[in-house]
Amino acid sequence: MKETVLLAYSGGLDTSCILLWLLEKGYEVVCLIADVGQEEDFEAARKKALKIGAKEVVVANVKKDFVVNYIFPAVGMGLLYERRYLLGTSLARPCISAALVQCAKERGIKLISHGATGKGNDQVRFELSSYALYPEIKVIAPWRIDEFCERFQGRDDLLKYAQVNGIEVEATPKAPWSMDANFMHISYESGVLEDPAHVAPESLYKMTRGPKAWPEKPTILEVEFVKGLPVAVIVDKKKTVDPVGILELLNRIGGENGIGRIDIVENRFVGLKSRGVYETPGVKILFEAHLDLELVCLDREVFRLKSYLSDRMADFVYNGFWFSPEGIFARHCLEQSQENVSGTVTMEIFKGVARPIARRAVKGLYNEELVSMNVHGGYTPASAGGFIEINSIRLKEFSNTFGTFK
Repeated sequence: MKETVLLAYSGGLDTSCILLWLLEKGYEVVCLIADVGQEEDFEAARKKALKIGAKEVVVANVKKDFVVNYIFPAVGMGLLYERRYLLGTSLARPCISAALVQCAKERGIKLISHGATGKGNDQVRFELSSYALYPEIKVIAPWRIDEFCERFQGRDDLLKYAQVNGIEVEATPKAPWSMDANFMHISYESGVLEDPAHVAPESLYKMTRGPKAWPEKPTILEVEFVKGLPVAVIVDKKKTVDPVGILELLNRIGGENGIGRIDIVENRFVGLKSRGVYETPGVKILFEAHLDLELVCLDREVFRLKSYLSDRMADFVYNGFWFSPEGIFARHCLEQSQENVSGTVTMEIFKGVARPIARRAVKGLYNEELVSMNVHGGYTPASAGGFIEINSIRLKEFSNTFGTFK
């Protein structure tokens, strides 16, 4: 009997070619398409895979799971990789991996495959997540197999292979960048983008408008949080509470105003530097609103400690360790920090900027009377003299010993 392989299938160039290649190698192939909110004709992708020769095609609707259990918690945790990247692709991988593992277990499949490149991060994310959830699983990674790599050097060879075998793909030699889309963001890499000095063409962007198309009037909205998680968005007195609806609304508003575009060179886990272009409009709005509310609700030292842990958790997510012991521990700690982060933030969305302009905490540490410039409010100004004196001791000692600062 032929062995069955479960292929993480997107319908794009790489996985369509890999599907045919696995069939050529004598495997039966079941394809799983994970609906993480990307704009895609899933029925067309299903028919395409069946036409190529897949035994079965499963479309797993994990859109809400992605929003509720990955995207919104990432906002609450304040995850930002290398100070800029909101981890749209990275967060989708454990969600997709969980769907893969569930499908494999239900069908008794012990082999999975994917189209992630041998130079990238996704191979690590898919496989580490799968091993954590299903230790018995084995992986076929074509881009790490000598026979496959000798036959296909890269996307140009895949395009030729697809053309010869009648596989329809969107990628073309004129615009051969790779695109990964989900409900949170779209990422673009490879092709002309491999040159960091090459300006990404405006035609590349699909979620956000460029400066020439930005509205001349700002959008004012309110984001409500409970324990660090978004629970509602209010625009023009209309309240949206459904998690998918919240992100859908913010993606539209953010996209119209050019929110969440970044063009960066980042450090891949495997040791390479890569150039990526990202659009993350809705989550960028949520991230800025959440950070603003945190500064009202969190103690200063808790905020700093949480910021350190957020950086570490961002690394864990980027590197594929969402389901690791350290990732689970960090998530629990970060969730604990959000116990008192509840309230509403008013945001102004205008010309590429998502700006907090007002906030109301359910229980905040902001004491208006204590900080007022009109009354002392229990604060003794004279005490600041001793505070300054104590803090100046080490500065004076340094200057007396080594000379004045330069």
